Amino acid sequence: MANVVVVGSQWGDEGKGKIVDWLSERADVVVRFQGGHNAGHTLVIDGKVYKLSLLPSGIVRPGKQSVIGNGVVLDPWAMIGEIEKLRDQGVEIGPEKLQIAANCTLILPLHGELDGIREDAHGATKIGTTRRGIGPAYEDKVGRRALRLCDLEDPAAMEERLDALLAHHNPLRKGLGHPPVDRAALIEKLNEIAPKILPFVAIAWRSLDEARRAGKRILFEGAQGLMLDVDHGTYPFVTSSHTAAGQAAAGSGLGPGALDYVLGITKAYTTRVGEGPFPTELTDAIGRRLGERGHEFGTVTGRSRRCGWFDAVMVRQAISVGGIHGIALTKLDVLDGLEEIKVCTGYHLKGKVIDYFPAGMGPQAEVEPIYESLEGWRESTEGARSWAELPATAIKYIRRIEELIDCPVALLSTSPEREDTILVRDPFQK
Repeated sequence: MANVVVVGSQWGDEGKGKIVDWLSERADVVVRFQGGHNAGHTLVIDGKVYKLSLLPSGIVRPGKQSVIGNGVVLDPWAMIGEIEKLRDQGVEIGPEKLQIAANCTLILPLHGELDGIREDAHGATKIGTTRRGIGPAYEDKVGRRALRLCDLEDPAAMEERLDALLAHHNPLRKGLGHPPVDRAALIEKLNEIAPKILPFVAIAWRSLDEARRAGKRILFEGAQGLMLDVDHGTYPFVTSSHTAAGQAAAGSGLGPGALDYVLGITKAYTTRVGEGPFPTELTDAIGRRLGERGHEFGTVTGRSRRCGWFDAVMVRQAISVGGIHGIALTKLDVLDGLEEIKVCTGYHLKGKVIDYFPAGMGPQAEVEPIYESLEGWRESTEGARSWAELPATAIKYIRRIEELIDCPVALLSTSPEREDTILVRDPFQK
């Protein structure tokens, strides 16, 4: 059996939560390997809605081991809040079900504050962050001054690490016109949360290595999408971590040889939350229609998502960079009833036709999409569970997307319900 990595192939919000939940029934272990509580996943199981940000999507399934890897930046207060919320929904979570890597970097209240201060200072040129402190926490990790989860085990060592952190943050806050961090209050908060979060601490890399050696199926769950990758995305309008499949190895402590199949979650149209370039964005009635029918609101922020036609250039590039073997095409039903559907097949840039998404901020904003028009369908695809239930024109649309992105459809999702899924190729089968 194969180990599977799930990543987004667009700008996030592709429907990873449902697909990971669907796949988790076949997995033994589900791992989060990057990002933080800025990543929202919505699961609908038997009509019950679960909204997750930090916890792996497999957490709601009995008998599954969930792991938060070292590549995640962890807000311990948000984590405990999410655990308690799920408990209220009848999902019991203990250390036997959830393990958190001891070397996870912590998100502290000062990180969220700094995130908001910077966004407000940027004004019209803001990045569009969730203001949850993700970026500042990753900065401290790379700067080798971060607090990690294991530091909470030794209060004296924690205070020493915290002083090194504040030596950086307090001058920065002063320069931005804000008072220094209340050291005593922060230490009190950390000592209060420590006994709640420390029971979940584990040597995650060893647990995962033992699971791999035992032949267990591991599902690696990514957050955001590849076009938000800090290197390969629409920089600087990106997240602060690597969202490509390779990060599943680095962010969990397993070698790349453990990654057998990469599934790219791909929406049948395109959406984006926040700022940044979006070549196929629609600001007309069709764009509003896609947003309304697709319920395009951010799980974490509640912000409306920008909507547009499918961008085959961008997805083809994400598939190449991300090492994606097959895609899970989601939200096909949102396109029901459209007479004409357009797909971006290339870009015009300064009088030339290009077949890639450029790296520079200027060219990214200047590219103009080249569209191919396809016939739409009036019949409903919602809830379809076999190819026979799909209109011929919908199948033609799917096949054309496969040709344009040079990647096969492995799964097809036709509603938020987990069973409304057409399996073409089981990612867990080698």
